[in-house]
Amino acid sequence: IASERAVFLQAFARIGLIPDAGGTYWLPRQVGFARAMGAALFAEPVPARQAEEWGMIWEAVPDGEFEMHWRRRAAQLAAGPTEAYRRAKEAVRATYENSLEEQLILEARLQGRCGKTRDFREGVMAFLEGRTAEFEGR
Repeated sequence: IASERAVFLQAFARIGLIPDAGGTYWLPRQVGFARAMGAALFAEPVPARQAEEWGMIWEAVPDGEFEMHWRRRAAQLAAGPTEAYRRAKEAVRATYENSLEEQLILEARLQGRCGKTRDFREGVMAFLEGRTAEFEGR
């Protein structure tokens, strides 16, 4: 999440360097080869709305709503099925290192773990009863 006034910049070319700290690894995977190359060579600011369109960030929010919005998102995550969130992050992060077959095996293993949690049982019961789930993070 970023404020609409935020900008993202690979400024290294301005001082005769290349992007580092994994920038040449992660950026092409997030925004594609051409955009990553342009960011590395031209060192031009990428406005938040454009970063959202490129997939660099989840969402760009109007400046005046930013704090309220990120606090609401944080509360949403804190009240959610935190074990499922942890496993989803693990799976999504593994995608570039795995073949499809390996990824499907990983998903099945992680889904099995999530299926044994209290949060899964609560989520199913809440769905069947037509109410909002009250997750515990277990």
